[in-house]
Amino acid sequence: MTAVRNKRLDEDQVLDAARACVLAVGVRRTTLTDVARRAGVSRMSLYRRWPDVRSLVADLMTREWLAIAEATRVDAGTARQRVVGWLTAGTRALRDHPLFRKIVDVDPELLLPYVLDRRGTSQEALLAMIEKALRDGHADGSVRAGDPGLQARAVLLTAQSFVLSGRTVTDACTEDALDTELRALLDRYLAP
Repeated sequence: MTAVRNKRLDEDQVLDAARACVLAVGVRRTTLTDVARRAGVSRMSLYRRWPDVRSLVADLMTREWLAIAEATRVDAGTARQRVVGWLTAGTRALRDHPLFRKIVDVDPELLLPYVLDRRGTSQEALLAMIEKALRDGHADGSVRAGDPGLQARAVLLTAQSFVLSGRTVTDACTEDALDTELRALLDRYLAP
């Protein structure tokens, strides 16, 4: 047990352990004790960094969602083509992500504060990324003139709705068809 207590806290190792626990039993049934055991660290090490499971899961969601944002970036075309392709691919990847699906299926109330009350860390980071992409679009003339901060918020709201509610409408269409509509919607909104 001393080796476990003396082991330096590796945040990625802890987040990986939290991910495994949440995928196995959901957020409500995951405890910091379970995560500590799976990560091979002491419970007190976790409590020094995360006061509760929800704060740990918030950091996990930030890591996972921003990894998707980075992995789905598009490098070819105009700035508008890149941002539309990136957001369409990112929206689909998030909608299909096992952690996101588990949270929606088992613990959907965990997402409500980020929809109704406040922006989370990943939403703030995504807004900054989208705003930068839109500024690039203003510079190359592929995105219509306007306040890039406001445009980024409208784009994020649109993408979020396709992530959070996409499964509720796919009874009448395929996910591919839904992605095509998101691509058209974003492209037309941003076109000069």
